[in-house]
Amino acid sequence: MDKLLLIDGNSIMNRAFYGLPLLTNAEGRYTNAVYGFLNILLKTMEEEAATHLVVSFDLKGPTFRHELFADYKGTRKGMPEELREQMPLVKEVLGAMDVSICEQEGLEADDLIGSLAESFYSQGMEVTILTGDRDLLQLAKDRVKVSIPKTKAGGTTLEHYRWEDVVEKIGVTPPEYVEVKGLMGDPSDNIPGIPGVGEKTAVKVIRQWHSIENAYAHLEELPKRFANLLQEHYEQAVLSKRLAAIVVDHDPGIALGDCKLDTLFTPEAHKWFSRLEFKSLMDRFPVQEGNRMQEGAFLSSRRLTVCESLDAMDLEGAGSPLHYHWIREPEEDYFLWCGDGDAVRLLAVRNPEREAFHAKLRGLLCNQAVEKRTVELKEQLHRLDLELDAGNKSVLDLGLAFYIIDPNRSGYSIAEMAQTFLQKAHGTEEGLLGKGKSRIAYGDLPAEDRAAHLANSLEVLMDISPLLLKKLEEVEGLTLYYDMELPLVSVLKSMETQGIQVDAEVLQAYSAHLAVMIGEVESEIHALAGGPFNINSPKQLGTVLFENLGLPTAKRTKTGYSTAIEVLEKLRPVHPIAGKIITYRQLAKLKSTYADGLFPYIREDGRIHSTFNQQIAATGRISSTEPNLQNIPIRMEIGREIRKAFIPAPGHVFVDADYSQIELRLLAHLSKDPNFILAFREGLDIHSMTASQVFHVPFEEVDKDLRRKAKAVNFGIVYGISDFGLSQDLDIGVYEAKKYIESYFNQYPHVKSFLDRAVEEAKENGFVTTMYGRRRPIPELASSNHIQRSFGERIAMNAPIQGSAADIIKIAMIHVHDRLKKEGFRARLLLQVHDELLVEAPVEEKEAVQALLVREMEHAAALEVPLTVDVQTAANWYDSK
Repeated sequence: MDKLLLIDGNSIMNRAFYGLPLLTNAEGRYTNAVYGFLNILLKTMEEEAATHLVVSFDLKGPTFRHELFADYKGTRKGMPEELREQMPLVKEVLGAMDVSICEQEGLEADDLIGSLAESFYSQGMEVTILTGDRDLLQLAKDRVKVSIPKTKAGGTTLEHYRWEDVVEKIGVTPPEYVEVKGLMGDPSDNIPGIPGVGEKTAVKVIRQWHSIENAYAHLEELPKRFANLLQEHYEQAVLSKRLAAIVVDHDPGIALGDCKLDTLFTPEAHKWFSRLEFKSLMDRFPVQEGNRMQEGAFLSSRRLTVCESLDAMDLEGAGSPLHYHWIREPEEDYFLWCGDGDAVRLLAVRNPEREAFHAKLRGLLCNQAVEKRTVELKEQLHRLDLELDAGNKSVLDLGLAFYIIDPNRSGYSIAEMAQTFLQKAHGTEEGLLGKGKSRIAYGDLPAEDRAAHLANSLEVLMDISPLLLKKLEEVEGLTLYYDMELPLVSVLKSMETQGIQVDAEVLQAYSAHLAVMIGEVESEIHALAGGPFNINSPKQLGTVLFENLGLPTAKRTKTGYSTAIEVLEKLRPVHPIAGKIITYRQLAKLKSTYADGLFPYIREDGRIHSTFNQQIAATGRISSTEPNLQNIPIRMEIGREIRKAFIPAPGHVFVDADYSQIELRLLAHLSKDPNFILAFREGLDIHSMTASQVFHVPFEEVDKDLRRKAKAVNFGIVYGISDFGLSQDLDIGVYEAKKYIESYFNQYPHVKSFLDRAVEEAKENGFVTTMYGRRRPIPELASSNHIQRSFGERIAMNAPIQGSAADIIKIAMIHVHDRLKKEGFRARLLLQVHDELLVEAPVEEKEAVQALLVREMEHAAALEVPLTVDVQTAANWYDSK
C-alpha cells in the first residue's frame, strides 16, 4: 500500500535547532537546524517506507484564527535569528531534493497537513504525520498515524498515535481531543481556554460528555466548581475549541502524483549537501551514470586497461605528469596510474610481488624528473619506509594542496575535491565498503564495481589537478606548498616512525598515585556534603549543592541543576566543596585520559607513535592525534608529572628547544611598534615593560601581580580579547578591563593600527594572510549575526600572528630534520608541541644538537626583533622544561 509522510516543517526545524549545537559551514551560514531536519526526515522515511512525501510550513502573517481572536499566538516569542536564517535555506534544499512543499498565506501548516491527510486517507492511503505539536493528535485514525519525537536517555524516539493509541494514552478519541483543548487552552498559542481547568479535568469531562456544548447542556450534573467556571467562560471555551480545531477541507494544491518519491539524492541536492558540508549524508548519493564500466570501456576519453603483472608497470616511462592512486588492503594492493595522454591502467598486487612493487614506487617518488600527482603522500611514505629529500619538488599531494586553498574545510577527500572542483558526485570509500566491523575489502567487491570506483577515483584526480594547480596559483600558494608543506610531509613521517619511549612502570605508578589522590578528595567532598553520593552524577551533585547545602547561583537545565565548571568557579569563594569538586574532576581527567588512556598506545617497541596532521587546523598549525601528545597537561604540577614517564632511549637524552614569546615577537614585527621592538631588542622582560607602561609605574617597581595582569593583557591582545574577556581572566570589573586595554593601545598605537588594519583587510578581501602567504578565509565576517562577526574579527586579529608562528616552526622543523640527516647525526626529531621541538640525541651528541637547534630555530625567519630559543637537556620530558 502507498504511504504518505507529512512533515510539520516548522515544528521539526524548531526541534532540530534546539537539539543540536550551532553549526556553520565555511561560508558562515548556520546549518544545524537544516542538518538535524534532514536526518530526521531521512530516518523517518526509511522507517515508514514512505512512497509519497510532503513538507508543510507556516508562512508569516495573520490567519483566519487571528480574525477570530486578535491575540492568537500573541505571547509567542520571536524565532531566534540563527533559526530564522535557516528557514529559507531548508526550503532551497528540499526543492533541490524534489520534495513537495506545501504552504499557503492565511493558513497554518496544521490545516494544510490536516487537509492533505484527509484527502489522501479518503483515497485509501496510509498516512504518517511527523510533528512535535500534540494538536495534530485530533487527526489520528486507523490509517493516519501521528508520530511525535521524544527525547529519552539522551536519544530521540518516536511516540506513535493511531485512533486507539489516543484513546488509550489520552483518554478521549481524536475528535474529542480538540474539545479538551477548548477547555484547558494552550499557552503556547495563547488560546485562553477556561482559567483554572487543566488537562486532567478536561479529559474527565469530555470522556463523559464528549463535547463542550453537551457538557454545558448538563451543567446541573457537573461538579459545582467546574460548572460555575464553564457557565462563566462558556463562549471563551467554544472560541478556544475553534482556534484549536484543525480544518481539513482546504485545497492544498497538491495531487497524489505531485508528491510521489523518486530519488531525493539529485545532482542539485548533492551540490547543496556539499556546500553545507553535510559529510555524513554524502554517501547516500548514488554513483553517477557512466561511473560503472568494464575493462576496455572509456572513462571520458581515457581507456581503462587491467594489467596482469608487474612487467606492465612502466611508471617512469608513462609520461609526465603521472597521476596515480594507491589503495592498500591486507592481502592485496590496487594501483592505478595514467601518464600524460596515456590509458588508465589498473594493477592488483598480491603479497609475493609487494616488495618488487614497492621498489618501483620508491624509484618513482625519488625520480625528480617525473612529475607525480596523487593523494595521501605521507601514508605512502610509511608503506614504503621512505623519506623524500627536502629539495624534491616532484610530487603534488592534491589533498594537501586543497588544504592550502581552503583550510577551513573539515576534510579533503577525493569525493570532496570532486564536488568542489568538478561539481559532480563521487562515492566515498566508506559508502562503498562500509565502516567499522561491517567494512568489506575491495577484493570482496564484484570486479566491475571495484574497477569502476578505483578508475573513477583516478579520473577525478586527473581532472581536478589542473584546476587545483590553477587555484593554488591564484591564492599564491605554490611556494607555500613546495617549500614548506611538501618537505614537511617527510619530517612528520619520520617523527611518527620514531615515536617516543614511555616508561610503563612510571606511568602505572603515576596512575596509582592519582587514584589515591582521587580517593582522598572524594572523602573530603563526602565529608563536606554530609554523606556519600555519586560525584560523577550531575543530578546527585546538583541536589547536594543547591538543595542540601543551599548554595546560591543555582542554574537549572532540562535535567536538573547545572554543575558546569563556570558554576563551580562562582561557588569556589562561597563554599570549599566547590574547589574540591573542581580538583576531583581535574584528577579524574588526568587519570582516565592520560595516565590510563596512554597505555593502549604503547607499542611493542615501548614507544608511542602519534599521528601528526597537516590538514586539520585552519591556522596552519600541526595537530597530534591517537594520542594527542600536544595536549599533555603542563599548567597543574600534578599534571606536568606525567611527562616523567616520557624518556629517551638508553644512552640518549632529550634536547628540548622552545621559542621564547614568539607570538609577541611577531606582533612587534608585524605592527612595527617601536616600543615593542625596542623592548625585545634590548632583552627587556616584555610583561614587566608592558606593566610599567600600562599601569604607569617605574620598571623596577613592577611586582608579580602587575606583571601577571600585563601578561594577560599582552596575550589577550594577540587573541583579540574583549573587555569582558579580560575582566574574566583577571577577575576585575569590565570597566577596569576596558581601561587596561585603552591604556595598552595608548602606549602601543602601532599595535592598535595593525589590528584594525587586519580586520578591515579581512572584511575587504574575505581572508587574512601570514608572513608566508598562507591564507585564512574568514566567512564569519559576512554573517548577519553580531556574535559570529565579532568572532570573525578576533580571528582576523590573531590568524596572521598565530599562522606566522606555525609557519616559522614548520620551517625550523624542516631545517633541523634536514641538518641532522645531512650531517650524520643519530639524533632524531620526535615531537613538535606548538613552539617547542623535542629531539632524542645520543649523549655524545647533545652539545652539538643543542647548538644546531638554536642556530636553525633562531634563523628560521628574519624579523625586526630577535627570535630567541630556550634549550635544555634532560633524562625525561618533565625535567627538560
